[in-house]
Amino acid sequence: MSFELPVLPYAENALEPYYTARTISFHYGKHHKAYIDNLNKMTAGSELEGKPLEDVIRITAADSAKAGVFNNSAQVWNHTFFWHSMKPTGGGKPAGEVLTKIEAAFGTFEAFEEQFKTASVGRFGSGWCWLVSENGTLKVVSTPNADTPLVHGQKPIFTVDVWEHAYYLDYQNRRADYVQAFFDHLINWDFIKQNLID
Repeated sequence: MSFELPVLPYAENALEPYYTARTISFHYGKHHKAYIDNLNKMTAGSELEGKPLEDVIRITAADSAKAGVFNNSAQVWNHTFFWHSMKPTGGGKPAGEVLTKIEAAFGTFEAFEEQFKTASVGRFGSGWCWLVSENGTLKVVSTPNADTPLVHGQKPIFTVDVWEHAYYLDYQNRRADYVQAFFDHLINWDFIKQNLID
């Protein structure tokens, strides 16, 4: 059974004007699809063919001979998680149990947002910024390239893709503006609640 490009949880233009259909068409339709296509080619006829995606990621993470498989499989997973981290009319400050948990971990929501934005903008080159749970504690982590919390004993709560292809068509070199728009208008607190509490 080959890997398939997952269906987006919204229409390609649903996040406009903060994340445009043009960006989605390239980011999802070309970049994400290319990772899927590459992964299928790399695993065809191997012991990894037919294994669940998360198993492929964990099996190949520490094997330098399988770096290409890891990079493509992790990017497939990371991108799928990223699409769900956003929603139309998202953003703003959360309420209820999500806010309580963030405040317990970071002091205030504003302190959390500032730490997350600093880690996102400060990631040199390509990568990801995550809110994760590690041993029951919430923390902000940044990973390079295709690296993912799945192989570091952490549970991802949400992520922002800070590869240039994720934002360049809409924001050019203004990564900080992209991350701010994510917080103000895109972040999917329902998805975060599901990951935090369920």
